[in-house]
Amino acid sequence: MPDPFIDLHAHSSVSDGTEPPADLVRAAAAAGLDAVALTDHDTTAGWADAAEAARELPLTLVPGLELSTRVGYRSVHVLGYLVDPDDAALSAETDRIRDGRLSRAHRMVDRIGEDHPITWRDVLAQASPGATIGRPHIADALVARGLEPDRSAAFRGILHPASGYYEPHDAPTPLRGVELIRAAGGVPVIAHPAATSRGIVIDEAGLRELVDAGLGGLEVDHRENLAHGKRTLLEWADRYGLFVTGSSDYHGTGKPNRLGEHRTSRRAFDEILSQATGSAPVVGPGSRLP
Repeated sequence: MPDPFIDLHAHSSVSDGTEPPADLVRAAAAAGLDAVALTDHDTTAGWADAAEAARELPLTLVPGLELSTRVGYRSVHVLGYLVDPDDAALSAETDRIRDGRLSRAHRMVDRIGEDHPITWRDVLAQASPGATIGRPHIADALVARGLEPDRSAAFRGILHPASGYYEPHDAPTPLRGVELIRAAGGVPVIAHPAATSRGIVIDEAGLRELVDAGLGGLEVDHRENLAHGKRTLLEWADRYGLFVTGSSDYHGTGKPNRLGEHRTSRRAFDEILSQATGSAPVVGPGSRLP
């Protein structure tokens, strides 16, 4: 029997993807995935709709989120799989992060609007009701206004940190993020730690601190991770007993990333399930997993 087809990083329109959660799950099934994780930024609001769709499809849904954290001015994203969505501490932190993202986005749009014909109303038109509004929605508004050709170009141009319009958003430290996810019964994994634009987002001393706090794994196979960074990540995973994952970071039409373009092994998938106590995967009829 061939290895299962597992993608543990995908976004819906509840954050910065372009497809509603149920449509995302259907797209995963159509792509032949055996398992997909819904990991919207700082929210679990899409879980219920995704689960309803998964119960009618031959795949397994892994509910999760992508928690925003920071080290100084450097953004570090922590994937949290199978957390308790009602955990008070995690919910309070994600509420705070989303509120901070909203006010930060508003300030950025005000500054951009001084030089370009874009308004907050333009940004809201690009977001689904209740979505976590951030730079991707500003990017989509810039595209809609004809100021950038696509979302990727907007991030290289008007939304680039060097443009003068950018400002960082408030977020907890990676250590606090790992602690929150573990306390909520989830399994924390550092997302795309060797992304092209940032290099490796943490040093080895910082990684050791996260391992001591309960870090489970590293997302190694990801299109933005550089080859030399991936080698270092694999060395660290071996040294500190971490599992490694591979994922698409799918955003629908918001990014060129395609579902299943990188995969997670069955061994890593089983390890996540064995460590999680906060919630359970949703297993559709005929699914090969768990």
